[in-house]
Parts: sequence; structure tokens; C-alpha cells
Amino acid sequence: MKRTHNNGELRINHVGEEVTLIGWVAKKRNMGAIVFIDLRDRYGLTQIVFNEEFASKTKDIKNEYILQVTGTVVERSSKNPHMPTGDIEVDVEDFKIINTAKQPPIIVADETDASEETRMKYRYLDLRRPVLQNKIMTRAKIVKSIHEFLDGEDFIEIETPYLNRSTPEGARDFLVPSRVHEGSFYALPQSPQLFKQLLMVSGFEKYYQIARCFRDEDLRADRQPEFTQVDVEMSFMDTDQILDLGERLVAKVMKDVKDIDIELPLRRMTWHDAMEKYGIDKPDTRFGLELVNLNETVKDVDFAVFKSALEANGHVKGINVTGEASHFSRKKIDALGEIAKKYKAKGLAWLKVTDEGVNGPIAKFFNEEQLDRLLKAMDAKADDLLLFVADSHYMVVCDALAAIRNHLGKELKLYDPHTFDFLWIIDFPMFEYSEEDGRYYAMHHPFTRPKESDLDKILTDPAHCLADAYDIVLNGFELGGGSQRIYDEELQDKAFEALGFTEERIRSQFGWFVDAFQYGAPPHGGFALGLDRIAMLLTESDSLRDVIAFPKNTSSKDPVTDAPGTVDQAQLDELGIEVKEGVLDGESE
Repeated sequence: MKRTHNNGELRINHVGEEVTLIGWVAKKRNMGAIVFIDLRDRYGLTQIVFNEEFASKTKDIKNEYILQVTGTVVERSSKNPHMPTGDIEVDVEDFKIINTAKQPPIIVADETDASEETRMKYRYLDLRRPVLQNKIMTRAKIVKSIHEFLDGEDFIEIETPYLNRSTPEGARDFLVPSRVHEGSFYALPQSPQLFKQLLMVSGFEKYYQIARCFRDEDLRADRQPEFTQVDVEMSFMDTDQILDLGERLVAKVMKDVKDIDIELPLRRMTWHDAMEKYGIDKPDTRFGLELVNLNETVKDVDFAVFKSALEANGHVKGINVTGEASHFSRKKIDALGEIAKKYKAKGLAWLKVTDEGVNGPIAKFFNEEQLDRLLKAMDAKADDLLLFVADSHYMVVCDALAAIRNHLGKELKLYDPHTFDFLWIIDFPMFEYSEEDGRYYAMHHPFTRPKESDLDKILTDPAHCLADAYDIVLNGFELGGGSQRIYDEELQDKAFEALGFTEERIRSQFGWFVDAFQYGAPPHGGFALGLDRIAMLLTESDSLRDVIAFPKNTSSKDPVTDAPGTVDQAQLDELGIEVKEGVLDGESE
């Protein structure tokens, strides 16, 4: 099984050498007296030539057979500039079939016609494709770079438990039944948050791990039920120091993996400014199309949708799609309206600016003065398309216009997809109010510290209390985030009170954690970065599934193993678990 070189290694300077290669048959071309085979391993492809003496012996060889080949490196008469090894080929002197293979159900090449369902089912074959192998290897480079950076900054890598106590505030926990303690359950960690804070209480000062996390939530392109985050926590460092460390870490990864130098320090934008300008707290700032607040501009316009929103202390915002009015038919504008409705907006109002004036369904509601005021506020000129959303709820307006903005940015190709635009979002609200539940929830988690300037607002004015929290954003995706943590008992009690936690609930869910903070907890903070998401963006992939070796599908199933699956009754009995009648045959919800 020895080989002298890998299949991506040989170059023109190796001509005349005798070599032994091993790999999979990527392609076979029978030219009669001569047979060409492209031999593939994870390093690349090498063209192998079977001359007349050996050609007849290759008749049974098919794609994905594994061969061991010995021969002499020769210069190719017809070079392939698209292959790193395209200047040479290996003239076979001996070969052996190491293993045979069935006809694969997918084309094992960068370009494949297989459906994603088939690719996921035969993932071990899909992963032979060079494009996917390169993505997985890029992910490994990212991890290596992160280790090097944090080790160099004197951080200690420490593992935290997978089997935890359930703390169901936020996403659903994955539960694991205990055989020893019948009727009790562990929960898989949604993050190592509490344990990494305990490590600060333990005095380690600088901790990190590449941590597996689990959340039982609905999936989308950038979400998986099990994922990996770069988890970092540190004591005695203020927010500026933490952000400096985080962006230097990202800068090293970009240089090591993409050979791109990013300018430091990264831009910082407040949560309020992000929502006002982009409608979202993870804005894609590679292009404009900023939102315009029109509450004052349209306050006297006799348009029922605007009036009802403003009378309910709501909001009217707009976007100027410059120079595109003539390219948008009524059908295309209606499609944008459907996007708005997905985010609970009642619809999308619009106007087109032309050389002759302004037209559109709502133009009749504006007098000349109001129209001039609107065009000035939106910096509108001829051939601009003006889009508006109004609602009594601020987040409905923001969510709808942000979705439309992102859609237009991609459809109109307003940015270079190969650029990387980082920024920090800072000064998040401490709490968000749920009208459905009639209570406040922590925007990040219950242990986030308020900004020093807002400590007194945690109970007196929770709606305007700002957190000392921050997210790092890249190209419209949240790469991760963190905060300073509450480290004193009195402030933590106030945070729990603001969230409506009873003493019984505090003791039940967090008693063990709160107790630890009575023994001299240091000021501390940190952040976590989504490793899968970083890999997705740096490999310019459309989905997290492309950078995870064995991902789950959109139904949270593993197509390779068909997990999750049923277990036999003996296992259930041992755990003291009874499955409700009808669940397994689909009769129950």
C-alpha cells in the first residue's frame, strides 16, 4: 500500500522519476490502444496512461475503483492548464486493483446532477467530490488558526459537560433520559454559557473551547440542530479589550485562510442605528438601500394605512430603489409585497418617480407640498422606485423592509459577493417585551450585564435599559456575539426580577449557578463565534450543510443513518419511559 507521492503533487520537475500512486478512478477514457485514467485522492488528480501492453487489462476497471499504480512520470504532449498536475502524466509499468466499487448513485465530481436528498443519503460519496473536500479542509484551517491565536494569547482550552440540567429559557433543549435516576433528564447544552462563567469563578481567567452545542429548533440554511461554536471567556477585561481580541482573532483567520488583510479596528454600529438604517441587527453593509424614517414626513398625509399606523404610535419607513423604477413591473412589485406579508406587514405601498412626475397607487393621497417633502426626505430623482411599509409595530416595519432590502441587494447585484464586510453591533437592548406573554425576556441571556450608565434602569425602565452586549456581523450574517456578565448577586437578583422569575424558578433552574457567585466572582465577559457559519461564509457556500461532514436535513433527520429512529421496548423499559399510543404510527400530534 506504499505510495511515493499523492495525486496532486507531481510536476514537470518530476519527469523521469518512477512513482507509485494510489487513489480512486475519477474518470476513464478508452482510446482503443491507449486508456487514460484520472486517479483521485484528497490532494488532487493525476492522469495515468495505460499503453497497449496494459490497456486490455483495464477493461473491468470502472469509476471509483481503487488502484495502485507504478510508472514513470512523463511530460504530457497535450497539457491541461486547469489541472495543477496538467503538465505531466504517469506511464504505467504495473498496477493493481485494490478494491472494486458499485456504480455510484451520484456523479463524484465538482459538478453533479444528483439532488440534495440523494447527496445527503450517500454523503460519504458526496464528500469525495473535490469541491466539498476543499470546504471541509478549509473548515479545518479555520480551526487551526483559531487554536494558534488563542493559545498565543494565553487562553486555556477546557471542555465543559454535555449532560447538563435543563434551563428552558430560549430555544428548546434536547433531553436525555437518565437510567440511573429514573424519571429525570439531562439536557444537551445549548451553549457552555454557565460553565464558562463558573470557570471564571474558578480563577482560570482565560478559557476557550471549540464547543458542540444543541438546540431543538426549526431549521434554515444557516442553522443545524447540532452546531459548533468558538467559545471564549475572560476575566478583568473591559468591553474594548474583548472586542479588540475578537477582531484580531477574526483578522488572523482571514489572513491564514483567505490571505485577506482586514482593516482594524472594525466599525461599530449601535443596535438602534442598525435597526433605523437597515431594519435588522445583522445588516449587510456591502450596499446602500438604507431605510428612511418617514413619521414626520407623512404625518399629515391622508392615506389610511399611514394614518392608522401613526395614530397607534407606529412607524412609516421607506426605501429608495434608485434608478430602477422602469425595471419593475407591477408583477415584480407585487412579489415584493408578498415578501413584506411574510413578515406580518399588511402590504407594500409604492411610488415611481418619472420625468413627468410621480405615479403609483398612493400618489393621489399626496398634495404637491407633501410630495415635495417626501421626495426630498428620500433623496428621490427620476426613475427611482419608492417602497413603503407602515405598521403599529416597529419590528414589523423593520423586519419587512429588511427582508425586501436583502432580496433587492441580491437580485439587483448591488454588491460584490466575494467581498467580506465585518462590523460590530453594540448597545443592544437588555430586554425585549412579549405582548403575547405579557413579560420581558432577556435579549441575550439572563446573565448579561447592563451598561454602567443604565444600571438603575434594570427595574425602573427596562424598556430603555441597554446591555453591555455586542455581535460581530459579516455580510448580513451574525457570526457570533457576547457580553459583559453580571458578577454581583444584587444586580443578578434585579435582572431575575425584571424577567419575572420567581424565587422557586431561580433555585430550580439556576440555584447551583447563583450559589457559586457568592464566593468572589470576578468581573468577566466573553463571546462565542459560530464556526459552521464562519466556514460557510469563507467558502462562499449557500448552506451550513456544505461545511459539516454529516449534517441533518431540513427535517432534522440524518439521511445516512436515518436518525432519529425508534428503539426497542427493552430500552424504553430500562429508562422507565412509555411512548404514547399512536405517536409512532403518526396518529398523535
